[in-house]
Amino acid sequence: MPTMSQIESQDQDPVFQLKGSMLAITVLELARNNLDALDRQLAAKVVQAPNFFSNTPLVLALDKLPADDGAVDLPGLMRVCRQHGLRTLAIRANRIEDIAAAIAIDLPVLPPSGARERPVDPVETEAPKKIPEKPPEPVIRPTRVITAPVRGGQQIYAQGGDLVVIAAVSPGAELLADGNIHVYGPMRGRALAGIKGDTTARIFCQQMVAELISIAGQYKVSEDLRRDPAWGSGVQISLTGDVLNITRL
Repeated sequence: MPTMSQIESQDQDPVFQLKGSMLAITVLELARNNLDALDRQLAAKVVQAPNFFSNTPLVLALDKLPADDGAVDLPGLMRVCRQHGLRTLAIRANRIEDIAAAIAIDLPVLPPSGARERPVDPVETEAPKKIPEKPPEPVIRPTRVITAPVRGGQQIYAQGGDLVVIAAVSPGAELLADGNIHVYGPMRGRALAGIKGDTTARIFCQQMVAELISIAGQYKVSEDLRRDPAWGSGVQISLTGDVLNITRL
């Protein structure tokens, strides 16, 4: 058993150090108090760059909100961010009601920043080169047909039309189409139809075991899809309003 002198000697030995650090922290600057719109817009960003939104540390900047914009539901705001992979470390605020809401849930409050912050456009590390915008073409492009299996890491895009895959789609693969997507094999990757906003687009799968499905920016991930009775079956997926409908073929 240690003696009193040994305990006192151990207490004098330093067990920690305080150090400065320049860590990269993402700042989400809220311009309007609208959680529903934030949820939808973050979802669209996640589809574009899912790896960027993976346990990303975040400072919520509320100091640019109009003074008369109403109190922010701070727990609800943090919940929306957390659902999309953003982990709130602190808020930046100057309105009394926002500061009080943060104190109530023991969230650190930072003062408004005078530093210039550059906007961040989340992209994947292997994102395809941006194609220069062209005027809309009246001619509909023919359906793109893929007969070979689509491996993980591959991205197939059917611009201006439908995409048909007559093979299996592996986990990590990504199918994109301006129109419909048909998969005549196990669909284990990600399928994004109507990516330019076509809400009438549909996804057809012979066997739905997908990581993600999306139509016109509305999406479901595998955690949601696994709870659907049609998981693993042949299905068609359509969009009604903001709701994805999954029905058996």
